[in-house]
Amino acid sequence: MFGCLVAGRLVQTDAVQLAPDKFLFNLSDYENVNHVVVFMLGTVPFPAGMGGAVYFSFPDPASGGPVWQLLGFITNDKPSAIFKISGLKAGEGGAHPFGIMTSSASPSVAQVGVSVEALEQLAQQIPVSSAAVSTVDTFLQFTQKMLDSLYNFASSFAVSQAQMLPNPTETFIPSSCILKWYENFQRRMAQNPNFWKN
Repeated sequence: MFGCLVAGRLVQTDAVQLAPDKFLFNLSDYENVNHVVVFMLGTVPFPAGMGGAVYFSFPDPASGGPVWQLLGFITNDKPSAIFKISGLKAGEGGAHPFGIMTSSASPSVAQVGVSVEALEQLAQQIPVSSAAVSTVDTFLQFTQKMLDSLYNFASSFAVSQAQMLPNPTETFIPSSCILKWYENFQRRMAQNPNFWKN
C-alpha cells in the first residue's frame, strides 16, 4: 500500500503491518539521510474519508528510547510527500499512535510510520515545522544564484568612465542598466514567483 524512498537507496515497499491501520518502515543509517519520501503505491487507496499520518522515529541519544515526530500526511488526493528529516531535534517528540509496538534493533536505525486516520483528525494535527521542505522551485533557486553570479562577475570588470580607453571593437553596457534589470527581476519574483513560467 505504501512506499518509502531515500536518495541513493532502493525503494522500500515492504512496510511491516503492525495493525490493520499501522505500517512501519525501518530506515538504517538514518544519520546520513536528509530527506525521505513516503508515497502510496496505487494498488490500494485509502478508504473514503481517510488518510495517512506520517511519523518519524529515531533513537534519543540521551535515553535511547524512540522519539516520534509527526512529519505530515498523505491522502488519495495527495498520494506522496517529501519530508526533511536532517533538521529534526532529539528529545522533541510528541504523541504518536504506535505505542510500544515498535522498537529499533540498533541505535542507527530509525523508523517511518504511517497511521491510517480520519481526514478531519489529520487536518487538526500539527507537524514538526523543521520537517517541511522548502516550496521554492529548484529552477527558481538556480536562476537566482545564476543571476547573482552573473552580476558579480560582470561587476568585477567595472571601470569608471575616466578609466575607459576607446576601443571600437568593444560594446560597453552601463552597469547601472544591469543592476536596474536585476532589481526589477527580484521585485517581480517577490510579487509572483511563477511570473517567469508565463
